[in-house]
Amino acid sequence: MTQLATKKSKPILKKPKTFEVILLNDDYTTMEFVVEVLKRFFNKDALAAETIMLKIHIEGEAVCGSYPYDLAQSKVSQVIEYSRKNEQPLMCVLRDLNS
Repeated sequence: MTQLATKKSKPILKKPKTFEVILLNDDYTTMEFVVEVLKRFFNKDALAAETIMLKIHIEGEAVCGSYPYDLAQSKVSQVIEYSRKNEQPLMCVLRDLNS
């Protein structure tokens, strides 16, 4: 008796929901500190960090990156904790891209 090989079907994977991590402008956090945060937590090079920092300064906010929820939430927490340790009021928030 001969058995036919059956091809296993691959499971269909859904793309994880993504969330934007956003830095908000304030009147106290230094531009240099914002650039440092962008380089340290979002792996931006100096030019990208400067560009994003200026957008935050001019427009009031800017997206630093889009991530799955757990990673986005972790980055928000890390940025806020680092800012407070350095006596800066910089705020970082999530925006749900799935709504």
